[in-house]
Amino acid sequence: MSDPRPVLDDLRAESDELDRLVSGLSAPQWAAATPAPGWTVAHQIAHLAWTDRAALLAATDPDGFAAEVEKAATAPDSYVDDAAEAGAVLVSAELVARWRAGREELQRVLREAPADARFPWYGPPLSVAGVATGRLMETWAHGQDVADALGVARTPTERLRHVVRMGVGARDFSYALRGLRPPAEQFRVELTGPSGEVWAHGPEDAAQRVTGSALDFCLLATQRAHRADVDVHAEGPDAEQWLGIAQAFAGPPGAGRPPAPGPAADGEPAPGPAPAPGPVPVPVPGMVAGADDAADAGRVPETGRASEAGPVPDGGGAPRRGRATGRGPAR
Repeated sequence: MSDPRPVLDDLRAESDELDRLVSGLSAPQWAAATPAPGWTVAHQIAHLAWTDRAALLAATDPDGFAAEVEKAATAPDSYVDDAAEAGAVLVSAELVARWRAGREELQRVLREAPADARFPWYGPPLSVAGVATGRLMETWAHGQDVADALGVARTPTERLRHVVRMGVGARDFSYALRGLRPPAEQFRVELTGPSGEVWAHGPEDAAQRVTGSALDFCLLATQRAHRADVDVHAEGPDAEQWLGIAQAFAGPPGAGRPPAPGPAADGEPAPGPAPAPGPVPVPVPGMVAGADDAADAGRVPETGRASEAGPVPDGGGAPRRGRATGRGPAR
């Protein structure tokens, strides 16, 4: 069982970084459009505040959370947007205050929870580390939307390790969302973090591999960048297909962002489109299970370096429904 304190520390740091980015914004900046259609900077922060509150409710009042799940099922097309809209109309100071209070209360509850606690969610129950990892992934992804809206280039950090683990652990989930059968064999994934360290997952002798930039993989898996614009490479047809459908968050597959103007980053033509999606479960707000929940401990080993081996703890599969990134994939 993994110690959740490191990811909780990283979640706090990720939230604080985004907090600094939005603190002191002018009214026009709060109203700036982000890549998610119809969502402003205020909608992005309102969504994070609301989802933190949902996670807090799940951890403290399971019956109350069950009622929210039922409410989501009755309005799957508007539930997430309505909540974001309700927060976005607040005065910015009040919105930020609510976001800060909610995320700090969630930190307190998760840090005080028993090590073996599991909380209900819109998919399978999540461990403490699973909740924290999902919140970090979502905070980072929505923070990217905010940064893009403001024209700010963020400095990548080692916290991306958690987003990578979610993306790799949710591989089979990405296939299931599209009605596709995942490959039986695991891939070797070797991604270079901001410090130059290689973050490796999967068997070293795997026939198919994915390599490249950890930052770009995170952008791809959260649908914040197009496949043609990232420094991530596949060896093998199944690995190539996965990169076309990779999804670290729960919810229906979307078109993702369009490619940037001009040729692909590596000078190669963009890969062909992903296979047409199959039936998709009803979308409700949620997240793919966290790092220790999304990855199967026996199938997706992680190493700090490519030469070291160590299993991802406490595997639990990925949910089959949910929505983790506000309006779904940014377009």
